[in-house]
Amino acid sequence: MRRILLLALALLLTVPARAAEPQPFVQGSYAALVKTHAGRPLVVHFWSLTCAPCLADLPQWPKLQRRLGFDLVLVSTDSPARGPAMAARLKRAGLDGVPSYAFADSFTERLMFEVAHDWRGELPRTQMIAADGRTTAILGSVEEKTLRDWLAPPSQ
Repeated sequence: MRRILLLALALLLTVPARAAEPQPFVQGSYAALVKTHAGRPLVVHFWSLTCAPCLADLPQWPKLQRRLGFDLVLVSTDSPARGPAMAARLKRAGLDGVPSYAFADSFTERLMFEVAHDWRGELPRTQMIAADGRTTAILGSVEEKTLRDWLAPPSQ
């Protein structure tokens, strides 16, 4: 009996843990994220499974977050139906512990408009919300220097 229990335990330990699928990103989600993280630097990174630059950039985020100390939230513009593929991609990039969302409204333009009135869906897009509420948007890849400069206190 003891051998069977040990074998069962060994099998359970060899099964890879499944990463959590993204939560739904709906009308009001962006404002709620900003409010929840108020007073702390927040980076909201928008990406997609069909965006090659986005996929190339994902592995940089855990390193940058560790080095620079900001809150990070990931939002995929893909449908929640692609949740397992998104979760797998995030896990591969070392981001399975980071809060993540997926666009869950077929009227995606409304979601983009809530994030930024001039956003038309270009990816990757990163919204950097400073502790004081200043928002900076970056289209394309984000360099570490850009993040460092953004995190620096505003000059008087």
